[in-house]
Amino acid sequence: MAPLQVGDKFPDGVVFTWAPYADLDATACGRPEDFNASEAFKGKKVVLVSVPGAFTPGCQALHLPPYIQKLDELSGKGVDMVVVIASNDAWVMSAWGKVNQVSGDSKIKFMSDTKTFFSKSYAWSGMGDRNGRWAMVIDDGVVKYADADTKPGTVTVSGVDAVLAKL
Repeated sequence: MAPLQVGDKFPDGVVFTWAPYADLDATACGRPEDFNASEAFKGKKVVLVSVPGAFTPGCQALHLPPYIQKLDELSGKGVDMVVVIASNDAWVMSAWGKVNQVSGDSKIKFMSDTKTFFSKSYAWSGMGDRNGRWAMVIDDGVVKYADADTKPGTVTVSGVDAVLAKL
C-alpha cells in the first residue's frame, strides 16, 4: 500500500498502544491501553511523528527535543495534539516521555506502533521492524502534510520546523 498523501482521508481503525502516566518516575509502569487514533483525531489538528526508535541517538538528540521545545508554537498554530510513534512497546515509549520531562497531561503523547503496524500499512517503513522517520499533519481527518526523511540520521522534512512551516 502506498503511503498516505496530502488530501487523503486518515484511515478508520488505526489503533496505537500507549501507557498513560501521571508522574515522571521512569521506573513506574502503567498498564498499556489501546488508543483509537482514528476516533481521537476527529475534529482535531494532529501532528503524527514517527521515529525509528525511542532513546536512539538521532531520535533522542535531533528529532524529539525540538518538538518539546516548540510545543507552544505548534499549539499557537492550532495543533491539538502531537503523537510520537515508534516500533518500541508502550512501556518504552512511556519511559521515553518521562525521561524527557514531558508530563502525562502534555499535548505530546508517546505511543507504540507495534499493534497496528501503521507505518507498514499507511506510511513509510524504516529498516526491518523499525518505523521510518516521517511526519504528518492530520486536520479533521484529512492529511494536510506528509513527508519522510530518507537519509539515515537526518531530520529535515519530519522535523518540527518543517511541520511548523506547513501549518
